[in-house]
Formats: sequence, C-alpha cells, structure tokens
Amino acid sequence: MIETNLKRNLAIAFLLAMAALASCTKDKGAVVTPQTTVHPTTAASNAYVTTLFDFNPAPGQFINTTLADTAAAKATLKTDQGLVSLGAWGGYIVVGFDHTVMDVDGKKDFVVYGNAFALFAEPGVIWVMQDTNGNGKPDDTWYEIKGSAYYKEGYTRNYSVTYTRPACDTCSVPWKDNKGNTGVIQTNIYNVHPYFPLGIKGNTATYTGSLLPSSNINMDDPSYITSASFDYGYGDNTAGGDQIDIASAIDANGNAVSLKGIDFIKVQTGILANMGWLGEQSTEFTGAADISLLKP
Repeated sequence: MIETNLKRNLAIAFLLAMAALASCTKDKGAVVTPQTTVHPTTAASNAYVTTLFDFNPAPGQFINTTLADTAAAKATLKTDQGLVSLGAWGGYIVVGFDHTVMDVDGKKDFVVYGNAFALFAEPGVIWVMQDTNGNGKPDDTWYEIKGSAYYKEGYTRNYSVTYTRPACDTCSVPWKDNKGNTGVIQTNIYNVHPYFPLGIKGNTATYTGSLLPSSNINMDDPSYITSASFDYGYGDNTAGGDQIDIASAIDANGNAVSLKGIDFIKVQTGILANMGWLGEQSTEFTGAADISLLKP
C-alpha cells in the first residue's frame, strides 16, 4: 500500500512539474487564443458592414466637408460604393458586421474597399476585434492586421500625434508626435476652409496607432506625384479592394493571435505625409465585406 501511494504521489508531482514548466516556456512568439462569442450567419445576414460605431477623422483638406462627415461615414454601410475621408495620420472609422466573420484556414476572410488606383494608394492600417464579451459593442481588444510594411524601416507601433487648433480657420494645422517630431498639415488653394475638425471642442486632438513608412511616395516630379501600394495587408491600398486574412492579426506585443472570427473593423490612416499640391496623405474608406457571403 505504501509503495502504491508513493507511486501515485510521484506521478502527481511529475504532472504538476510538467504543467509548471509549460507555463514558463511561453515566449513572444506564442499564439494567443482569446475566447469569443460567435454571432452566427443566417439567411438574413448582410455581406457588408452594417453598423457605424465610431468616426473620428484627423485634420485634413476634406474635413468639415461632405466627404468627411457622419453622413458620408454612414454611406459606407451595406455597400462598397460609399466614400469617406479619414483625414491625416490617425483618423479612423469603426464599423461592424451583423454576424461573425469566421477565419477560414488558408483563405482570405474579408475585404476592405477604398479608392486606390494604379500608382496611387493611401494605405490605412486595419484593426480587427471579436465580440469577446458578447455585448455587440467594439469594447474588447483591437488586434492589428500585420501587413507587409511591418518589416520595413519607418514602421512604428505605439505611435501618437497631437494636432493643435491653428491660429486661424484657414491656417495649416500644427502637429507634434511622441518622438519629438513636429510639422503641419499644410493647407492648399484647392480646399480653403478649416482643416481642424470643427466637432472637436478642445484645442488639441491626439491619435494613437501604428505609423506606416512614407517611402513609397515619389515626389521627384511635383506635377506627377505617385504613391505605390504595399504588397498586402492594408485598406485603400489596392484597386478593387484589399482582401485580408484574419490569421494575420497580432496583439500589442507582436504575437500572432488565433481568432475564431471577427465582428468589428477599424481602418486608420497609416501614413503621415504632405504630398505638395495634392495635400496630406489620407486614407479613404468605401466599405467592407465578408468574402464568404459575396456573390460571384
């Protein structure tokens, strides 16, 4: 009996030691698997995003116009033919589906539409969220889609920019980032109106996210400025829309994240750049859809 109890105790001790070892060997490359609520697809489900949760544009040449107001943001729902400008770096829109877009192994899962065309893209960082708590609101954790610029010089996570209300309505908008850099969102002769969002009550507005490199912008010929697309992973990056694999989502530490699906999308202007007479680089959003529900 003593020998049997000893063997049993040794076995329990071994299992506990193995469990402790496993908990200590998780590293930065470990895959996180959050729990989630799945909202099933039904016959009534819409392929496109159906709800606008937030629209917070940064200063820019189309801000305070019908190209960058709440009506324009709502017009991107249930279609791929809307059009709303997100303004300069950091401006964003948050939209949601009426069902959970499932991650299908080895396939692209959803598409984000913009108005990119050959030799001119204004890439926006894409963030995804699953409705973990099941309340139908985007109040859980955002995960960044890891695009091809992740490996390029100039890509910066945890970046922030504070814009300051200018001295006059038609003056350029000053900015300062968390790296100590300063500049302005330059006004131009084609859009003469306030560039600082009139809906902001204070004198400053701070935006946080990931900065994409501006190295794809070519201004060698000021009369013919180009902005090449990245290889993959961003909104307003490719003519006809950008297809995204949910499996490319990463957490705040850069770890891959295994998500069953996603319910919400945030698209955020990714590049901070002035393109001369063309104005600031500003991502445009025209809609988003669940690829599995799109009709051929």
